[in-house]
Amino acid sequence: MPQLSLDATDMRILVCLQRNGRLTNVELAEQVSLSPSPCLRRVRALEEAGIITGYHSSLSRVKLNLSMTVFVDLRLSHHNDQASDEFEQAVLKMPNVISCYLVSGAADYRLEVVVSNLQGYESLLRQLQSLPFVKDIHSNFVIRVVKTETPLPI
Repeated sequence: MPQLSLDATDMRILVCLQRNGRLTNVELAEQVSLSPSPCLRRVRALEEAGIITGYHSSLSRVKLNLSMTVFVDLRLSHHNDQASDEFEQAVLKMPNVISCYLVSGAADYRLEVVVSNLQGYESLLRQLQSLPFVKDIHSNFVIRVVKTETPLPI
């Protein structure tokens, strides 16, 4: 990936695209005070440099019947490459686990899980419990979302 030095225009492009990834190139160019061709070249350079990693749509968890969010802290019984690799490969195959972080502190991993109800979480919990090397699991159920899907502070 090419190294890219970001200037003020690049930063404005990133801010605009974080707010609305569906902007057309013409709309984006207008918002950042560029003509369309140079704007498109800059966006492509940001993509090629790996700064823009993709575009996505934000979906309603409630309307898709995935309104229960659970943060799950896990500890592994062994702290070696094999245990970590097996756990991470298993988690990558679980569609209800929407994020997984290797963390410091009391837990080894923190998962963000979305399910439709307690029965859905119980099913996922049983999958997690059956994984080799999983020692402890602590679940924190979200009562209310205060803030989510926040753009990066650039």
